[in-house]
Amino acid sequence: MEKKVKVGLIRETKTPPDRRVPLTPSQVVELKEKYPNVEFYVQPSNIRCFTDDEYEYLKIPMREDISNCDILMGVKEVEKSALIPGKTYLFFAHVAKKQEHNLEMLREILKRKVRIIDYEYLTTDKGLRVVAFGRWAGIVGAYNALRARGIKTNRFNLKPAHQCHDLNEMWAGLKLIQLKPGLKILVTGEGRVSNGALETLFNCHNLMKVSTQDFLSKEFDVPVVCQVGPQDYTKHHDGRPFDFNYFMKHPEEYRNDFLKFTKVTDILIAGHFWDPKSPIFFTKEDVEKPDFRISVIGDVSCDIDGPIPTTLRATTIADPFYSYNRKKHCEEKAFSNPDNITVMSIDNLPGELPRDASGDFGRQLIDNVLHDLFTGHDSPMIQRATITSGGRIEPQYGHLKSWVWPEGEKS
Repeated sequence: MEKKVKVGLIRETKTPPDRRVPLTPSQVVELKEKYPNVEFYVQPSNIRCFTDDEYEYLKIPMREDISNCDILMGVKEVEKSALIPGKTYLFFAHVAKKQEHNLEMLREILKRKVRIIDYEYLTTDKGLRVVAFGRWAGIVGAYNALRARGIKTNRFNLKPAHQCHDLNEMWAGLKLIQLKPGLKILVTGEGRVSNGALETLFNCHNLMKVSTQDFLSKEFDVPVVCQVGPQDYTKHHDGRPFDFNYFMKHPEEYRNDFLKFTKVTDILIAGHFWDPKSPIFFTKEDVEKPDFRISVIGDVSCDIDGPIPTTLRATTIADPFYSYNRKKHCEEKAFSNPDNITVMSIDNLPGELPRDASGDFGRQLIDNVLHDLFTGHDSPMIQRATITSGGRIEPQYGHLKSWVWPEGEKS
């Protein structure tokens, strides 16, 4: 007889609140049919994008006290006081890169002997992530960049993404707007985020994708978009041909070659992965130059103190934009001065379309992760994503020990 496994969907406790869920009500029903030995419980929440009633309608029990569950699933970091000792949690922990704001949470996780499986590190043997919200960050980030452009130029008015019922309504609104002929949009990156951005952009009327060379050298009578990777905006110090694998291992050997894009780009949508050792895109001094053309930056990657110096902070879904003063290099009220650069740097963009994003994320979990988890099979994938267990940091995350215990590990 198979052992019963009890799974709880926890209430999100991070501020500002996140409305996403790891599994939708219909996906829980699907899993109950597939795994009769697994019982599901949902902790009540008045902010969740799928209401308590939607779970209850499908006979999924609500329970405030979920301490009887073996596995607890959420989305964002968990408030320290809400951590239940000895349980297995799945959420985006944001501790593996020594994120300072989560240090005390990690210490509490260790104190309470919680096992953390971090979604971000669920990967194939080749290192490819199997669950991610990146596509949705790109989808919403590109939309917000276009919305900012519409407000800035007073050319069109798009509804905020979080006010749209779903993705279809958001994209339908794009089909009604007219982008200025000759407008140039640049998308950085070649992964989930940037490809998600292109999905949104291609819902715009008459937008054409062009090559890097044409983007840099030609003008057009229609709006255009160009997608670029590090091979387009960096160069090796000694001039050797670009090699992506070498770049990933030795980013410090490359120099910036991005400035040529700042002279021809109207909207920059940043969806790249950036290593702190790799070159920045441009400097504050570059922004002051008369030929710096970029007027809207949708920084989906949102690396504070990173490659884009106009990204001073993360913005929020409720207040998504600010203006960057090119001369004073400071933040000003959004759209207060037409010469300012409008910046969008929301760091939880998928939360604007929580129902669509949650459904996609849950499908990835079902297809790639949950079988091993529910059957008790500690696959290499799950082992790679396990950061802590039994009060200890797992060996593959040993670099965290001196950060957590600067005076030596506590017994």
